Amino acid sequence: MPDRGGGPAGPRIRVGRPSRRVRTLLMTLGVLAVLGMAFTMFAGFWTDWLWYRSVRYSSVFTTTLWTKIGLFFVFGLLMAVAVGVNIWLAHRVRPPLSAMSMEQQSLDRYRMGIAPYKRWLLLGITALVGLIAGASAAGQWQTWLMWVNGVPFQQKDPQFHLDVSFYAFDLPWYRFLLGFGFAAAILSLIAAALTHYLYGGLRVTSPGARATAAATGHLSVLLGIFVALKAVAYWLDRYGLAVKSSDFKATGNWTGLRYVDANAYLPAKTILFCIAVICALLFFATLWRRTWQLPVIGFGLMVLSAILIGGLYPAIVQKFQVQPNEQAKEAPYVQKNLKATREAYGIDDTKVTEYSGTSTTKDQTKLRADVDSAASIRILDPNVVSPTFQQLQQIRNYYAFPNNLDVDRYSKNGKEQDTVIGLRELNLNGIPKNNWINDHFRYTHGYGVVAAKGTEVQDGQPVFTESDLPSTGDLGQYQQQIYYGEKTTTYSIVGGPQKEIDYSDDSGEKTTSYQGDSGVNLANPINRAAYAVAFNEPQILYSGAIGKGSRILYNRTPKERVEAVAPWLTIDGDAYPAVVDGRIQWIVDAYTTTNGYPYASRTTLGDTTADSLTATNNNRTVVAQQNQVNYIRNSVKATVDAYTGEVKLYQWDTQDPVLKTWMKAFPGTVEPKKDITPELQAHFRYPQDLFKVQRELLTRYHVTDAQTFLTGSEVWQVPDDPTNKSGNAVPPYYLSMKMPGQSSQAFSLTTTFTPNGRDNLSAFMAVDADAGTSDYGKIRILKLPTSTTVDGPKQVQSKFNSEQEIAAAIRLLKGGDSDIEYGNLLTVPLDGGLLYVEPVYVRGGGLKYPLLRKVLVTYGGNTAFENTLDEALNKVFGAQSSTSPPPDTGTANPPTSTNPSVQQALNDAQKAFDAGQQALKNNDWTAYGTAQKDLQDALKRAEDAQAKADKAGAGKSGAGKGGSSPGPSGSPSPSSG
Repeated sequence: MPDRGGGPAGPRIRVGRPSRRVRTLLMTLGVLAVLGMAFTMFAGFWTDWLWYRSVRYSSVFTTTLWTKIGLFFVFGLLMAVAVGVNIWLAHRVRPPLSAMSMEQQSLDRYRMGIAPYKRWLLLGITALVGLIAGASAAGQWQTWLMWVNGVPFQQKDPQFHLDVSFYAFDLPWYRFLLGFGFAAAILSLIAAALTHYLYGGLRVTSPGARATAAATGHLSVLLGIFVALKAVAYWLDRYGLAVKSSDFKATGNWTGLRYVDANAYLPAKTILFCIAVICALLFFATLWRRTWQLPVIGFGLMVLSAILIGGLYPAIVQKFQVQPNEQAKEAPYVQKNLKATREAYGIDDTKVTEYSGTSTTKDQTKLRADVDSAASIRILDPNVVSPTFQQLQQIRNYYAFPNNLDVDRYSKNGKEQDTVIGLRELNLNGIPKNNWINDHFRYTHGYGVVAAKGTEVQDGQPVFTESDLPSTGDLGQYQQQIYYGEKTTTYSIVGGPQKEIDYSDDSGEKTTSYQGDSGVNLANPINRAAYAVAFNEPQILYSGAIGKGSRILYNRTPKERVEAVAPWLTIDGDAYPAVVDGRIQWIVDAYTTTNGYPYASRTTLGDTTADSLTATNNNRTVVAQQNQVNYIRNSVKATVDAYTGEVKLYQWDTQDPVLKTWMKAFPGTVEPKKDITPELQAHFRYPQDLFKVQRELLTRYHVTDAQTFLTGSEVWQVPDDPTNKSGNAVPPYYLSMKMPGQSSQAFSLTTTFTPNGRDNLSAFMAVDADAGTSDYGKIRILKLPTSTTVDGPKQVQSKFNSEQEIAAAIRLLKGGDSDIEYGNLLTVPLDGGLLYVEPVYVRGGGLKYPLLRKVLVTYGGNTAFENTLDEALNKVFGAQSSTSPPPDTGTANPPTSTNPSVQQALNDAQKAFDAGQQALKNNDWTAYGTAQKDLQDALKRAEDAQAKADKAGAGKSGAGKGGSSPGPSGSPSPSSG
């Protein structure tokens, strides 16, 4: 039968419905897809909950979550209701459509098109604006919690005499509410206007009235609400002047009122507030008058007033009153800014003392003796010697030290010693074979502390007080496994059937199984599935290496853990380890901040905490990037246990109202200061990032007189690091030293200042950094006279490099393929003058790590470049200290071995070592380089011969701990692994 289209006859193809089996399959696939997407979203939420519960900070998770949910629904619902009600009202008061104009005929097609879907369209629009508004409100959870829990500062601003808490906690919330109100009014106005236009309440081209009475009244009320909100904004702007940032030619960045603000903007805002209130009432009056005439006049008056009163009048005041006599007009307001800024950054008690910069003592012997009491000069630079620790103490390739080590204090025989310390952390890049089992089950942790005296070296190497594997030394017995550290950035699964590698020695691998209660238990299949999705690793779901007792550890860096449990804190860029009561604890400094302190100038944390170390080393970071603040306190000291990962937050600043506010919001999360043990407090130190923020502020705010501040004659700057070519600021240095007026040395954090745009020294700053002393946090500044010139760090470095004898010696040190690295340039006040000390490290030919070979010292115009600090000091002062040790003769008893091949290699190594020592005495650096190469070759031969003998079972005489070969006394033994 031919088809109806007239085409040729053919078989008819019938397209029937899919079979029941196909429909069932499609429906099943659809359900599975929906369930898969739902579980993916659930996995993120569930794993977060499990993690917070595992660290016992579930209250942080629930408080944050419920606050966000509450804000989302409340403000989302308010916005949806506001927009929805106005659309409904505009539709309800629509005019009857009788005589149709061309405009209305065109719109009629749209009305008919949406008529069947009006209800769904209304729900869709309101849901969309509600979701957007709710998401925006949820992001203000911190603002809400601070407003609800705000604690008074008990300090009032000098302009409005309101407590500082109004600006820090209340004003941000009021501004959010105002912004939300503006958004609701504008969206409602737009939605209502469109609805009125669609249904004829507003007309553009039709003859007759442009708006119906109902539309006029409705839109007038919405406009009145908008103008009323503008009136509120003008009133809040009055208080906002106290925390307003602006550019001030005399001082740069400025916060608070100036003369023009107090005498022009402030009265202008008050006048505009009154005008806006009247204008809003005129809009509301259209409900009765049904005319736009008066509201439009009022609105025009408000706009004109904003231009004339709010813009032109302040410009006239600035031009004709302030500029001709700026210092006199601005001085009272600058004085308020000075006081507030110094209080907000904790620098108001800074003690500035005049310091001559030159010594008056002629007795050089006395000066030489005074050096020993003035400072324990740390010649081991923690920012240089990490490769040395790595080479001498890494032991195995799957361990590593951070690029920057840390400085701490440890006592021995009742005497404190500045100590350079680092942890032997896990390095996955160094394991023999990377695969999923090795990376996450076998190699899970680092092992042991390595520490060295900060003030001593031996043959250029650190004098270790804790070393080897397992680590032994002055620190006694402690839990050595390191499951949480700065370099531990991947997850590990521990405690299950798969054994973990603890460490290796001559007898082979030592294994362990994690015994802590940290991490999340994977015995539950739902947990395994959630982590398989969250980490995008299906093997977690079905791997046989996971069994009873298996736990997953993640978020393992100290900074990550503290940030997670206290998201309201700003975390210092450098956590440091300490051995306390038999455990390795990471100590993390944390800050409370606000940008709402009236009159206090703002600073950008990312800029002020950056220096030459943050620019060149990725494990030391800046704080909070571009976060601007004008109040900061080191209010919390946090600890993270390196084995269990346990996080503890301790209240450190008991007076800080910001911390008290957060403690009300998150009760039970911060432990009281009295719970800090003396053993733990002994390792607390003044944080570097806070010190860097304070020193940056003190470049201008060290003065207390407004006139001096305005002239800018006393502006300082933090000098660039002369030992680093990055062009960034010199980092502060920890040093045990005695400032003028102190009776004994104190562990301190120090820095220098130079005049703005010049390189000579302006001042020296130190803060007592030992938390165990009553003077902790006391800032002292030694201000040098402006009438004389004292060399600054850059000038000192330049003189070091330009002196003929020193330059020649450095060229010799650089001979062959050797390289020079300058250590920290330390500054020590001494008898009215300033002593500069800088260690000089050499990476000799064939050596992969720096050794301290020279020390630069200068004082009072005298400079020395000697092999040891004592020799350099003796030369500078022309006298020898009574405490100086006898000179090292460089002789040592050669090691022995029963293996002839090993013994021959050791004899050759001892000869090379002796030749190197003799070359050092003769300042023959070419011969020294050759001797070092011969030494390394001989040690390598000894190691190979010993390994061959061990393999043959010929005994292990002469083999060192950790599998290292013996070497001549005072020389490094190459580590295996």
